[in-house]
Amino acid sequence: MANIKDLKKKIKTTKGMLKITSAMKLVSASKFAKAQQAVQNARLYAAGLEGTVRDVLAFHGDRAHPCLGEPAGDGGAATLLVVSADKGLCGGYNALLAKKARSFLDGRPGAVPRFIGRKARDLLASGGPEGELLGFDKAAPAFREVKGLADGLRADFEERGTEAFVAWNEFHSAMSFTPSVRRLLPMPLEDGPPPERPPFDFLYDPGPGDVLDALVPEAVVMSLWTRVLEALASEHGSRMAAMDSAATNCREAIRKQTITMNKLRQAAITTELIEVVSGAESLAS
Repeated sequence: MANIKDLKKKIKTTKGMLKITSAMKLVSASKFAKAQQAVQNARLYAAGLEGTVRDVLAFHGDRAHPCLGEPAGDGGAATLLVVSADKGLCGGYNALLAKKARSFLDGRPGAVPRFIGRKARDLLASGGPEGELLGFDKAAPAFREVKGLADGLRADFEERGTEAFVAWNEFHSAMSFTPSVRRLLPMPLEDGPPPERPPFDFLYDPGPGDVLDALVPEAVVMSLWTRVLEALASEHGSRMAAMDSAATNCREAIRKQTITMNKLRQAAITTELIEVVSGAESLAS
């Protein structure tokens, strides 16, 4: 059984952990608020772009774009871009994503993984192809870096037919995310069937084909950028929740250790009083 000195050391150590976890929770909460707003803005813009592309295709079906072709099937060459975290201490964020990515890679032998964030790469290092770890100027990639990555994936698809998929944690709320894998190229248009006829006449300048050539690459970039932002928001939310749980556990551990220490101190005091009284009675007799 621990003595009072050992319990004091444990309490001091646990209080230090409480300070760290509480600080990490506050930092993650601050980052989460900004990331959540960025996700909401990006989703609106990406949905608007995709809707415009669908309208152009619906009203001018003879106009095609290389990024809007049909998928080659499970046997074709593909790239799986896994958007994970560089750090841990965020609950099951990385482990659940790695499990989802592993399931996809097992069912798609021709897919080669590439990673944003090293945690998923570390978890997938055994039993599969070693993927490239992408480097960025900061821990979270900037828009220009994501745009360059999307342009590279698009070039691979247009020149060699290499399909592109994204594995990321789809953001729902601070406490909820879903590990997901979606196709990036060829670009899926998943908002339902296009309208059969336009509500009014459209005029395009310089023309429908030029509009598609401008909008489709931008829509691909925004699709990837939105998923990166969702992954970041999910990471901060998951870390915030994990640190809140850790801080709660620290407080509970401190409470229990303090009670145990007080009981030991009271027992020691009681023993000393008994010894003093017994000694005084011996002298009196």
